[in-house]
Amino acid sequence: MLADDELGAAREAVDSLDLYAGVFKEIDADPRQLLIVAERGGVLVGTLQLTLIPGLSRRAATRALIEAVRVHSSARGSGLGSQLIRHAIEEARRRGAALVQLTTDARRTNAHRFYEKLGFEATHIGFKQML
Repeated sequence: MLADDELGAAREAVDSLDLYAGVFKEIDADPRQLLIVAERGGVLVGTLQLTLIPGLSRRAATRALIEAVRVHSSARGSGLGSQLIRHAIEEARRRGAALVQLTTDARRTNAHRFYEKLGFEATHIGFKQML
């Protein structure tokens, strides 16, 4: 699913699954990381990663970062994405986070509308630098 669209297809290495397996073990061992998956009929149809980040700002608030949100093309439009995000928000709240944040590629205008419908606000401008 990471490569199931034009942006992901250009940046993911689906022919190097060992690369992902090692990182999966690292994420799975970290109590501040949670991989949430959705399954229908024994088939993986959705996933996201939730990361808890302790911080000094906002009165030492813990932030929850939602990353790598993916819904299989066969399940898009079914409400699954909303369920995944709502579940992540509830899990973040349960784990003591004061806010939930995420980034999405500037070219993903459909995703922007999706997140706004779920109550997210575009409050910041993000910057990245590839290393």
